[in-house]
Amino acid sequence: MITDVNVNLSRWPFRRLPYDEPAQLVRKLRNSKVTSAWAGSFDGLLHKDIAAVNQRLVEDCQTYGDGLLLPVGSVNPTLPAWQDDLRRCHEQHGMKVIRLHPNYHGYTLDDPKFEELLDLSGERKLIVQIALKMEDERTHHPLMQVKTVDSSPLADQLKQRPQLKMILLNSLRTLRGASLVNLANAGDVSFEISMLEGIGGVEKILKTIPVEKLLFGSHFPFFYLESSLLKMQESELGNFRSKAILFENAARILAEQ
Repeated sequence: MITDVNVNLSRWPFRRLPYDEPAQLVRKLRNSKVTSAWAGSFDGLLHKDIAAVNQRLVEDCQTYGDGLLLPVGSVNPTLPAWQDDLRRCHEQHGMKVIRLHPNYHGYTLDDPKFEELLDLSGERKLIVQIALKMEDERTHHPLMQVKTVDSSPLADQLKQRPQLKMILLNSLRTLRGASLVNLANAGDVSFEISMLEGIGGVEKILKTIPVEKLLFGSHFPFFYLESSLLKMQESELGNFRSKAILFENAARILAEQ
């Protein structure tokens, strides 16, 4: 059993990706023994009609997912009436998870609108995913130079909201050492492995954060799914830690909401 908490449907805005058709994506996930995939939408990065983005996402998950795809709603707090988008994610679509892209949407994590979003998400018991980046800065389109999200305000915000559940995506290339430890200790926050680098990387990161805070994520289809699967295989983890990362931690987080 594998739960992948970092998958996207639709098209990456700047080039075609293998498996960016939903039927192909689902087939690849199933063939790789993924049993649940938390799926956001690439359209959430740049589209202004977020309600339509989330509606299409839900329809694709229902049409192609056959129980595999868990839709993860996009919310952009810089847009008018973003609170309605959040409400629709929860009430209309029955979503349990939302995904944020602060750098593409043009706000920082000390913005009052972001803090309001955290409060409203906590009231609705929504899991908040924040993507710190989507790709290596060196490969950005010249007209779309997007900085990595500065996560330094998060520790204090998590301490103020002990009931809030947060998952940081594409974060372990940026967060290391004391900053990672400080954030991990601040609240109910987890991290996924898609951008974790180095031989035995999963094994090594567990010397810094507890296994309960690490999740399997692939950033598929932007990254090859095999990359994250190999990270699990080449680290000496043992059955207990492997199961926790591959599916048990994600199942627990979801069940607690």
